[in-house]
Amino acid sequence: QVQLVESGGGLVPPGGSLRLSCAASRSIFDFNNLDWYHQAPGKERVLVARLNRSGDTTYAGSVKGRFTISRDAAKNTVYLQMNNMKSEDTAVYYCHADQTWLTTVYDYWGQGTQVTVSS
Repeated sequence: QVQLVESGGGLVPPGGSLRLSCAASRSIFDFNNLDWYHQAPGKERVLVARLNRSGDTTYAGSVKGRFTISRDAAKNTVYLQMNNMKSEDTAVYYCHADQTWLTTVYDYWGQGTQVTVSS
């Protein structure tokens, strides 16, 4: 059973920075992709950033240039560095990983961490 544990959420003023961490219970190279999603109240969960096994990254247009996804393989951890934060970044942030076994793709989610951008 794979576990993903997020940490690092909290309250930050507009223009501030925050770094989220997601620790996996197994090697992060077991996964096809490691992602960060966010979900604002009353809205759908949206992909914010993706890091694939090869190290390629993808970002939502709203965060491009402000957020950076990275990994530390030795710690089995993926990070989301969030800079120049805006009120619209307020949401619950979820770590996600997917893994292929034979022909089946398995999805794993963390419990979520609240991020609030407010003065």
